[in-house]
Formats: sequence, structure tokens, C-alpha cells
Amino acid sequence: MHYKVTHTTRYTYYEAVSLCHNIARLIPRSTDKQVCRSAVLEIYPAPDILDEYEDFFGNKVTYFAIQHEHKSLTVTVSSEIVRTNPGTLEFSLYENTPWEAVKEQLYSLRPVDTDILQYIPETQMTQASPEILEYALRSFTPGRPLFEAARDLMQRIYENFEFEPGFTTVTTPLSLVMKERKGVCQDFAHLAIACIRSVGLAARYVSGYIETIPPEGTEKLTGVDASHAWFALYVPGSGWIDFDPTNNQLPADQYLTIGWGRDYSDIVPLKGVIVSSGPHRLSVSVDVRRVNNNAERPS
Repeated sequence: MHYKVTHTTRYTYYEAVSLCHNIARLIPRSTDKQVCRSAVLEIYPAPDILDEYEDFFGNKVTYFAIQHEHKSLTVTVSSEIVRTNPGTLEFSLYENTPWEAVKEQLYSLRPVDTDILQYIPETQMTQASPEILEYALRSFTPGRPLFEAARDLMQRIYENFEFEPGFTTVTTPLSLVMKERKGVCQDFAHLAIACIRSVGLAARYVSGYIETIPPEGTEKLTGVDASHAWFALYVPGSGWIDFDPTNNQLPADQYLTIGWGRDYSDIVPLKGVIVSSGPHRLSVSVDVRRVNNNAERPS
């Protein structure tokens, strides 16, 4: 699968901004399931300072500063991504392994793998309350196979929670999500991660895109796709296994990864500081296009 992704973020300011500092995590990384063949970042107005580096988690980061007056900011990333590995996963190795046994293996990892342990403690966005632990234990029952338990958790979140855009923000606590049983993909990923960490397992937050398939016989509209979020569970010997509680499925070919971290705060697409006295308006457009189903895999 060969995809072209265009992600545009535009800020319109009601008062002129004299200075802004920004950090963007918008360039997709290459993984064992995808190769980012190219990524072009366009910033308007042109920045006075531009620097690129990798963060602690290996995500690609762009820092830029605009040091002259401007009334709008547009950041566009055009990427070409090839899915190199089918999303379908053979999980036979841990099909019948109790989750408690996998938990024990986590604490006997080789020194080279000990960075996995950072994905076990809770963070501010994934704090586990007694209610969240109780919710987790309904899936992680004694002796239950790990994969079965994780998949059950994913399905229960899908069935028990309503997807409602605009109900939450990036600062909404999980306690409110649990109370109201509403949220968006970011909330559902955080909830699943909080549940998994509450029982002592490792989980990480994944940021990316999901291709929208239009109804048969209709043409896909430009810009209707969106950023997406899901979670991954670590299994010693198998690596990271992705789960999408928003859609109740294991991410496959239509999923493209930007990066990952302990929670959303580690992989915010674009954040910054501006010097201005007025409000602003934000608009985001994402377009994921399948270019050629028979594209050759890179060597």
C-alpha cells in the first residue's frame, strides 16, 4: 500500500503576532510496518529559525521560530508512506499465555530492552483511579490469556463509550470520561493505557492517521481524513501490538503512524508560544490518498 498524506494546520490571528516559537511532530517515522519515503514541511510565513532533530522516543521533531509580525501561520506536511508489512498479526506465541506471566517477563527484560519499563508507570494523562482499575480487571481476569484480555478491553471501550467530538479537550481528565462515557480517540487510547498500566503491563500512545474509505460509487472528498490515536501493548518476544478502541479493531493497512510516546503530551502534533494580545482561529485539514495498490515495496 502506497499513500500520500497532506496535513495542513492553519492559525489565523485577530491581532498581529510579533514572535512565535513552535515544535512540530508531524513527520511520520519509519517502522517495521511502514517506510516514510519522503516528507516535505512547508511553513508560511517562512521561519527565521528552523531546526530538526529526534526526541527521546525517536520521533522526528521540527523546531521553528518566526521573529517578525504575521497575522496567520500555515504548516503543511506532505508525506509519502509505504506500508511494508500487513497489519494482520499472528499472535500464536502468546495466544494462551496468561497476562500475569507476561507481566513477570517484563521485569526480567534484557538491559537493552529496559526502556520498555518507562511505559508502565502512569502519567498525568493516564492516571488510574480505583474505578479505572476495576474496569480493567473485568477484562484482565486471573489466568486469562494476554491477547484475549487486551482485545476484550478494546471491545468493551468501543461498546461502553460514545464517540462525541467536542465533548472533551486535551486537558479533560479521565475521571470525566469515565463518568460521562463519552470522548474521542485520544480519550479512548488514554483510558486503555491507564487500564493496562494499572495491572502492571506496558502500553504506549500512538499518533497517526487512518484512511477514510468513501461509500461505493462515490468519490472521496479532499481533507475529510483526520489525525487518529490508538494504543500499543508490549509483549516480550513479539514487540508492540496495536489496538484501536475507537473502531474496535487491530490497526492494519489503513493505519499510518506518525510517532508515539507515553501519552498525548509526548507526541503533540504542533504546539508553541506566541506574543500577541488577541485570540486566534484554528483549522486542520488531513488528506490520506492511496496512490497505487501494487506499489513495489522498497528494498
